[in-house]
Amino acid sequence: MNIQTDHLGFLKDLTQWNEQVCIHLATLEKITLTPEHLEVIFTIREFYQTFELSPAMRPLCKFLKLKLGPDKASSIYLMTLFGQSPAKMAAKLAGLPKPDNCL
Repeated sequence: MNIQTDHLGFLKDLTQWNEQVCIHLATLEKITLTPEHLEVIFTIREFYQTFELSPAMRPLCKFLKLKLGPDKASSIYLMTLFGQSPAKMAAKLAGLPKPDNCL
């Protein structure tokens, strides 16, 4: 797959993103995507389209609570899907820039 990423694995050109790119990025991170992953990924993309920034954990959880309900908005749930830094990993797989305050 011919995509360009920065040194952290985030897409350099956000317009290159599609589901195949998402699957490729997930494979590089050793994540097997499930419908639950994709639900969060598409929702974080909606956040980006609305606010023109990648959300850190707290705004992501608030947005997910509004869109998907409280069960899918907890940090524990997100960590089971995306590991120790769920906002950062979800943004990466969604083809978005790294959230500003994520290490």
